[in-house]
Amino acid sequence: MDTEVLAFDIFGTTVDWYTVVTEQAREIFAGLGVDADPGGFALDWRDRYLPSMARVREHERDWAYLDTLHRESLDDILTERGLSDAVGEAARARLVRAWHRLPAWDDVAEGLGRLRSRYVLAALSNGGFALLTHLVKAAELPFDCILSAELAQTYKPDAKVYRTAASLLDVAPSQVLMVAAHGWDLEGAAAAGLRTAFVERPREKGPHRAADQAADITADLKVDSFTALADALLS
Repeated sequence: MDTEVLAFDIFGTTVDWYTVVTEQAREIFAGLGVDADPGGFALDWRDRYLPSMARVREHERDWAYLDTLHRESLDDILTERGLSDAVGEAARARLVRAWHRLPAWDDVAEGLGRLRSRYVLAALSNGGFALLTHLVKAAELPFDCILSAELAQTYKPDAKVYRTAASLLDVAPSQVLMVAAHGWDLEGAAAAGLRTAFVERPREKGPHRAADQAADITADLKVDSFTALADALLS
């Protein structure tokens, strides 16, 4: 079957989470007089992303949307670093909300604009529905719809998330192309019957940690930008 829908991962694939979360942490810590490495803090926080969602997928805890998981991980990090007393409620809420306002990579707007002429474009993310709505609006991203994992009440890479997206858009899983910068996401999509496209984002994890690389990923298509994706799919 021909591809009808392009489903895009958001964090890291479409938007730059590392820079903004690091900058917010730096500003907040400086204002509070907290001595902490903001880049290391951002990476530590992101490292807890998959494990926190795995506990939901594996029914070790009840469903909770991503803001709640982010807040729980944040509280744990601050406790472990001895910063619980220094970082109060207002600062913690501000840090969690930083994930709602993330800038798109430079190639994204042009690539999506071109692809939208032929395909239905969906944001398919583990972010909560409100988070994704705020993020897409602030970044002015031309998606046709938002398909949060919240709609499936579980998290990628659970097959239910990908199949829910296909079902809601009334297409077969094989008519959906999942676009992501993460191998684990594409493996989950492929297992659910979707086609896959890997977009390499070398700066996704900042300057000191390697991101997923094309040579290590299995996908139907591999590109280095959304504009290159448009070139490949619209040629």
